[in-house]
Amino acid sequence: MYREEKKSWLKHLDFTILDIIALEAALMVAFAWRFNGGWLFSNDFYERIALLLLLVDIFVVFFMEAYTGILRRNKYQELRSTIYHCAAVFGGVLVYLYAAKQSAIYSRKLLFVFLGLSIVFSYSMRVLWKRVIRQWMLKDRNKAAMIIVTELAGAEECIREIALDKYTDFKVNGVVIVDEDLVGQDILGVPVVATADSFLEYVKVNVIDEVFINANTRQSSEALASDLIELGITVHIGLFKTDKRLMNQKTDNFGDYVVLTTSMHIASARQLFLKRIMDILGGVVGMLFCVIFFIIFAPIIKLQSPGPVFYKSVRIGRNGRRFVFYKFRSMYVGADKMQEKLQQENEMQGNMFKMDNDPRIIPIGHFMRKYSIDEFPQFWNVLKGDMSLVGTRPPTEAEFEQYEAHHKARLGFKPGLTGMWQANGRNDITDFEEVVALDTQYIANWTIGLDIQILFKTIGVVLSGKGSK
Repeated sequence: MYREEKKSWLKHLDFTILDIIALEAALMVAFAWRFNGGWLFSNDFYERIALLLLLVDIFVVFFMEAYTGILRRNKYQELRSTIYHCAAVFGGVLVYLYAAKQSAIYSRKLLFVFLGLSIVFSYSMRVLWKRVIRQWMLKDRNKAAMIIVTELAGAEECIREIALDKYTDFKVNGVVIVDEDLVGQDILGVPVVATADSFLEYVKVNVIDEVFINANTRQSSEALASDLIELGITVHIGLFKTDKRLMNQKTDNFGDYVVLTTSMHIASARQLFLKRIMDILGGVVGMLFCVIFFIIFAPIIKLQSPGPVFYKSVRIGRNGRRFVFYKFRSMYVGADKMQEKLQQENEMQGNMFKMDNDPRIIPIGHFMRKYSIDEFPQFWNVLKGDMSLVGTRPPTEAEFEQYEAHHKARLGFKPGLTGMWQANGRNDITDFEEVVALDTQYIANWTIGLDIQILFKTIGVVLSGKGSK
């Protein structure tokens, strides 16, 4: 039997429990400091905060995937991750207190001392627990016993990749060389224990849990795997060796084929479901504001520039899909045709057009663009599924036709109302290559938590009047 690695958010339940303990301990210490040694659970109001911390922490772990790669982080990376995590929990508590109109009940000094202590406690417990886990993984006890089966030509590389990694759930006890008799010798410290002819006999009398077959031919590998499975042994067949630059690898089944799938980012069904739920909720709220803005601005748009209130154009979405894109019209009718004459005034280097004091913009359009009011009809695109709240900004057909091969990477995700470059100084970025770099960085590192961060940043940018010009 093979114990499959957990893929869900419960994989690091131990760290979840440790963080909850750290948060609750930080709250109790902060309470004792603020109220001269008082006991937290003798106060009904602060008991609610203790329960709230539990719920908010689970929510943050679920949405932000806080423990992804936690065992590979160094101490500085762990400190940064801990600060983000504790700040997110602290922010969730403040949002609740504000929404419930209870913020005046609680001591602000206590809450901020709690934040500092929670970072210290959580970071210390994470670092210590990771040290325990690593020490435990270095011990051979309870590790599965593995044998590598390979040809001599690929033996050293295979052993180096598999056997010399200290932090695994298995220990390589031997190697079988199928094309030469090297029994009694060793390769990189791993003993050669059998040949192709003597291997099955060796298996019958020795402790072996798993076998890794560095496949030379599919037929011989499948035949050997079949014999080993009858002996109750777990078999791993190396289909082929990939370049480590292939990211996010996973195996899948297409018909009778076992395939290796790789992509810039592989999202789980749960992540995509949550993203779509966020899009629907955000789209409904956005459309309510859109109706209000229509009532206010439609008469002004008509008065300043006769023509339609809404601007429609064909944009390029995920992997080249075309869709109709909506905005409140902030330019004079026929503005698209005027762009060629203004191309020399373009402030962007590359396949995107941006110009301060664009003469095509109607008077009210400057105000609408400053606060991104013209973008609100795109919430309809979000509800339809053409776009998402957060993604990469969709190019026009003319821009797309000028794309180089690496530019298309930014279209590997559903386009969004906002994204990395909009939330990180869109008016200061004048090089399209920098836009592409930010967008591909977003796709490669995407999580629900990252979307939430970008949304909050975007709200701040818009409210400060640093929106599109």
